Amino acid sequence: MEEIFYNTAVLAILQIIAIDIVLGGDNAIIIALACKNLPEKQRKLGIFYGALGAIILRVIMVFFASMLLAIQGLKIVGGVLLIWIGIKLIIDNTKTQDLSVNQHDNLAGAIKTIILADLIMSLDNSLGIAAVADGNIYLVIFGVLFSVPIIIWGSKFILKCIDKFPIIILLGGGLLGWIGGDMLQTDIYITNNNYIPENFNNFVLPFLFGSFTIIFSFFFGGLKLFKR
Repeated sequence: MEEIFYNTAVLAILQIIAIDIVLGGDNAIIIALACKNLPEKQRKLGIFYGALGAIILRVIMVFFASMLLAIQGLKIVGGVLLIWIGIKLIIDNTKTQDLSVNQHDNLAGAIKTIILADLIMSLDNSLGIAAVADGNIYLVIFGVLFSVPIIIWGSKFILKCIDKFPIIILLGGGLLGWIGGDMLQTDIYITNNNYIPENFNNFVLPFLFGSFTIIFSFFFGGLKLFKR
């Protein structure tokens, strides 16, 4: 029994499962928020194409994650974009739309938002899987495949919760702001130049940007969520 737990492959699999559960939830939230205003049939298409895009991007990113994260300023750009996406998703979900008009454009817009956010968020996720897999392509494949049900089922579950509790939209956008703030402070340009003191609390910037995303969106449309 002990040999199983100390087996490198088994430990790697368990670590990859943990990464997928924690970070796959972020992708599920993105998809749920972006598909919120779509009709039921198009929601299913949005979830399918959004999950498919997330998986494809994750496969690509796994092989280039280390190289990409070594580019100074990349995570800063990604963090700012993620904060903007969080704000946009909250404001967009407060608008009343005629779903019988331009449905294809709405679906296409939702998928574009999902793909862009997934592209940004896949960096850390892919780096984690790549690091744990340590070059083992089978572990990489396992990590990607295991994330599929988490993203798809997670999106459907969150969508149902959003329909009943619209306030979740604000919290989901705030989570994207939190992740964006964390990406900003962990960019190699910031860390190499010691712009953030060593004793600085790592939760401060994510909290500030998460709060900013919620507060800004709240006053520019998020207030409507409390009037539903």
